Amino acid sequence: MKYIPLLSFILLFAACEKSENKSGAGAAAPPNAGLSVSSVEGYIAKPSVLTENVTTSGTLLPAEETELHPEASGRVVALHLPEGRSVRKGELLLKIFDEDLTSQLNKLQTQIKQAEITEQRLGDLLKVKGVSQQEYDLAILQTQTLRSELQLVRININKTELRAPYDGIVGLRNISPGAYVTPASVVTTLRSAAALKLDFSIPEKYSQLIKTGQTVTFSIEGNATPHTAVVQATEQSIEANSRNLRVRALVRDSKGLLPGAFAEVTLALGNKQEALLIPNQAVIPQARDKKVIVSKNGKAKFVTVKTGVRQSSMIEITEGLQAGDTVCTTGILFLRPDGVVTFSKVD
Repeated sequence: MKYIPLLSFILLFAACEKSENKSGAGAAAPPNAGLSVSSVEGYIAKPSVLTENVTTSGTLLPAEETELHPEASGRVVALHLPEGRSVRKGELLLKIFDEDLTSQLNKLQTQIKQAEITEQRLGDLLKVKGVSQQEYDLAILQTQTLRSELQLVRININKTELRAPYDGIVGLRNISPGAYVTPASVVTTLRSAAALKLDFSIPEKYSQLIKTGQTVTFSIEGNATPHTAVVQATEQSIEANSRNLRVRALVRDSKGLLPGAFAEVTLALGNKQEALLIPNQAVIPQARDKKVIVSKNGKAKFVTVKTGVRQSSMIEITEGLQAGDTVCTTGILFLRPDGVVTFSKVD
């Protein structure tokens, strides 16, 4: 009788082990066996004409813009800075006190006249051997030295005048009459009114497609009217931080546009006649690459692809797909590799 509990325990353990084996056999079945997602929509990749446009941001700049600084230090005695108005090249904008320099100029002019008379007299005496050649040479040297000093004073007087370097529009002035200025003082800013420039950047992969003379279209905020500009030049290197190429274009019609305005630039890079386009939602972004799900013999295949130009609803596939491949556009979250795919709609 004492062996009955032991026998009962052995029979109970055997029954539990048999139950676990049956449960494990059922779990070993493939997870995708018989699984089908029937609400999947597909799209057939086919060659299409792709108009390759790049949209980027830019800034309008004046054709010429200069901060005006005086070349000399001193008190301002005359000021002609019509804010917001046009000035002509060479027009006097600012005059610094120069009476001390003017006095030096008058003194040197008198000394030069006397030196020229002395030089002439010694020249006449030299002809009759009345003076030595050395004395006559010293007189010539004295005259030339005084003329050089006179030229230097004239240059310093010119430095007391600030003139417009080109035709342009004067900005806001930063000084008033009677102010003491130095070469570090910013008097005002002069901007050319003739034309505007447009600066923008494009991604490195498009750098070989931009050409001098190419036309770009842009618009500014608050004005839907499109404007055009012609590419003048590009930077000769790619920016290391942004991997972009800087481009400069000349605006054709700058009427109504202000320097410094933000511009949305559209650049047409040409057409591709045999581009493979698929809907944007068909692309699955990964950590290192991008994938799409292609239906092969009714089963889902995850294919790594490379993309090109992205449009509002379509994206170009440059590698990984062939014309005629059917990609899944919906239900991609429920599909698994080698899962059965049943399309409800194919475009």
